[in-house]
Amino acid sequence: MAPMVHRLEAEYYGRILFTYLDADDPRTQVFQSELGFFYQPEIYFLDGNGAVIQKLIGPVAEETLRNLFDTNLQ
Repeated sequence: MAPMVHRLEAEYYGRILFTYLDADDPRTQVFQSELGFFYQPEIYFLDGNGAVIQKLIGPVAEETLRNLFDTNLQ
């Protein structure tokens, strides 16, 4: 999944900020808890204020992410 996500990151550069959370990093435990993280991979799509718009659990198709991005960028 990583190559697909990195490809989308390059394509949407400047319009969507991609941030990667290392689930094994103890410094991110509070943030993981706030998001309700429990499975890897998880993708969180947040609005400009940091509110979760969509949470995707498990492998996700590129088409699903593109639709989510394009819908919310309008």
